[in-house]
Amino acid sequence: MSWFRCPETRPWASMRLFCLPHAGGSAVFYRSWAKAVSPAVEVQAVQYPGRADRMADAFVTDAHQLARLIAGAMAPLMDRPAALFGHSMGAVLAYEVARLLQERGTPPVHVFASGARPPHDRSGERVAERDDDGVVEAMLELGGTDGEAMRDPELRELVLPYVRNDFALIEAYAHRDGTRLTVPVTAIIGDADTHVTEAQAKGWAQITDGRFALKVLPGGHFYLTDRQPQVIAEVHRTLEVPG
Repeated sequence: MSWFRCPETRPWASMRLFCLPHAGGSAVFYRSWAKAVSPAVEVQAVQYPGRADRMADAFVTDAHQLARLIAGAMAPLMDRPAALFGHSMGAVLAYEVARLLQERGTPPVHVFASGARPPHDRSGERVAERDDDGVVEAMLELGGTDGEAMRDPELRELVLPYVRNDFALIEAYAHRDGTRLTVPVTAIIGDADTHVTEAQAKGWAQITDGRFALKVLPGGHFYLTDRQPQVIAEVHRTLEVPG
């Protein structure tokens, strides 16, 4: 089963944007981006195993291993410049994927880290260890559509195992010394996100020798749902593609 969902293939696009979802998220989170981005960009959304149309695939329980699998799957798609956009858990994975791509001589042109603390500054929160109600509560607190879905008992039964796996994966993640990025990084956060402050988001500057920018938009953890036009405008501006 392929690792990527491409809502609209664009053979003539000059660039690919690989989008990595949050904990409990799937590729569908980025489906609307394909219509919204410039025709010069092809959106490839990562589909993690164990959910949606990959429900039958075994979970990956280690962030470093998951990054290796994603980077490996990207290899055939690196025939043109690629940028990475990751939200929350996806931001940390995007960073690890970027390191691997750089080691292999095909670095991304840019990394967008959305709604996340930097890799070396993780929170001590342990959602994965809570009971089912506790996990649902954490998702509702974060906002986004996934939490709402958890109110349906049947959906909840399907969704909880992979949500718990994702929380466990990102909560067990520890930054390792090694390849230092030379790639430019943009951190984007919501001004009311209780999980990452502006001061914490500035910490992303410490993981790259490339240029760094921080963009703060109105909203909470899932600011990018309401602020999609501004996020995509920022991506266009940064990647220097016509909107």
